[in-house]
Amino acid sequence: MKTQSLLFIVAGAVLMTACAAPASTPAPAASAAPAPEPVFQCNADGARFAVGQPLSPQLEAAARVRAGAGTVRALKPGEAVTMELNGGRLNLDVDARGRVTDVRCG
Repeated sequence: MKTQSLLFIVAGAVLMTACAAPASTPAPAASAAPAPEPVFQCNADGARFAVGQPLSPQLEAAARVRAGAGTVRALKPGEAVTMELNGGRLNLDVDARGRVTDVRCG
């Protein structure tokens, strides 16, 4: 009887261990890498048409697209601006009347 009890205890322990062990599941497939951010290279010549025109959101958008820039910023007289170079940014210099006086990249 002792042998039979011992056998049941060992069998029970083996079954409990098998149930507690995590099932091996295949690793999920690696998700596709996110698409890289587009690289913009500003060309101010494409935005020269804006010189002399009053600044507007539509003008900013058109100048950005035609210059191939990723971003655009309007620089007003006396306004503080950052000096970091950004080859994908179009700068529109604006006078006190709100007219574009120059276009440049950076």
